[in-house]
Parts: sequence; structure tokens; C-alpha cells
Amino acid sequence: MHLATETATSLPPVNLSMGQVQSSPDTRLSQFKIIRRNGAVVGFEPSKISIAMTKAFIAVNGGQGAASARVRELVAGLTNAVVNALIRRRPEGGTFHIEDIQDQVELALMRGGEHEVARAYVLYREARTQERARQQSAQAKETNVPVITVVDGAEKRPLDVTALEALVVEACEGLGPDVKPALIVQAALRDIYDGISIGEVRKCTVLAARSLIESEPAYGFVTARLLLNNLRLETLGREISHAG
Repeated sequence: MHLATETATSLPPVNLSMGQVQSSPDTRLSQFKIIRRNGAVVGFEPSKISIAMTKAFIAVNGGQGAASARVRELVAGLTNAVVNALIRRRPEGGTFHIEDIQDQVELALMRGGEHEVARAYVLYREARTQERARQQSAQAKETNVPVITVVDGAEKRPLDVTALEALVVEACEGLGPDVKPALIVQAALRDIYDGISIGEVRKCTVLAARSLIESEPAYGFVTARLLLNNLRLETLGREISHAG
């Protein structure tokens, strides 16, 4: 493939073989990045998608069943479906949040008729979310930092600072080195208190970005992106990243 002669919107569908899924050598995917929950930006590796799917198949079928040629081919096909769904959204290249990828994995499994595997994958995601919350609570106790509880509807849970950081990092993407996500997060955390509603947390983040506009006008774009994130949540009923 000659990338130099392609337009951004003419990227053809990816069709990775089982071997390619494991090694992810397709250079077309180098223009895509992933925002992890801790805010780090890393390369896009379809092999990690296939590993996560294989774990879900193991949970349902056992290790022997997941090692069969049929399951390996099925995982490769589902991985292709996830990758192509993502690049259709951003044919010019760009950044996806890890949650976007996991949502697409669930959708691909459901569309493929693998409902039990999809359920196992959902349970795995929930378990990982709870484990991260426990780790954050343990770290807070070790460092004598109080755990901030947020209220989301009828649910109370620890504030997911890494998710907040990832949201801000995405809102600052492409705006240059003078826009610093850490400044926004620090300013927002100063106004966040124990028992705050999740809606107020989002407002604090917007106000924190807005407070920095005078020092750097590009923070106006960050503020707008954070407001747009809130509008997507109100409209769709769930949080969707800017990339999504």
C-alpha cells in the first residue's frame, strides 16, 4: 500500500490475518493512538483487542475451547470488525479513548451472536473498574490523601481521577504545548469536595479550563470541548469521548 498517494478518506478496510492480529504490523494503523485511563497516549495495537476477546472466550468455553482454530479465526474476524468500525469514525487518523474500543468490542460480540462471551466481557470490564477503585482507595490511604466520594444518581463511588485526567487530556489534544492538562485537573480538584455530584464534577472541570483562558486563549477550545462532552452525555445518556 502506498500511503503517500492515499487521501485520508480513502483508507480501505483493514483485513488482518490471525498472525497479523497477533503482531499488528499494518502500517496504516500507525496514524491512530489510544488514550489510556491514566491519560497516557500509546500506539494502537489490535493484538490487545484480540487478547481481551480471547480472555472472554476462555471465560465461557474454557482454555481448550478458546485455543481451537475456529475460535482463533472468529477472534481475528471480530478484531477486524472492531478496527474497521474505529477507522470509519476517524479515517484521517486520530486518537481514541480506551472506553471507545471496549464499547466497540462489546458491540462486535453482540452483532456476531456471541452473547455469552459479550456478557463475560462486560463482567470483566466491571471487575476491572471495581479493582481500579480499590487501588485508588488503597493509594489514598497510604499517602494520607482523603478519598473523594462522588454521587452519580443513586450510586456513590470514589472519584475516578484517572478518568478525569484522560477526559482533560483528550480535550487538550492538538492545541499545542502551551495547553497543559495538568493545570486544569489541579484547578478542578481544588473545587471538588466529598459527596459532590458527578454533574458538579464536570462543571468544575469546565470552569477550571475557562479560568485559564486569560493566560492562554487556546484554553477556550478546551472549555468548548468539555462543554460538548457534557452535551453528549445529556443527549445520549452515556459518556462518549470526543473521538467517538
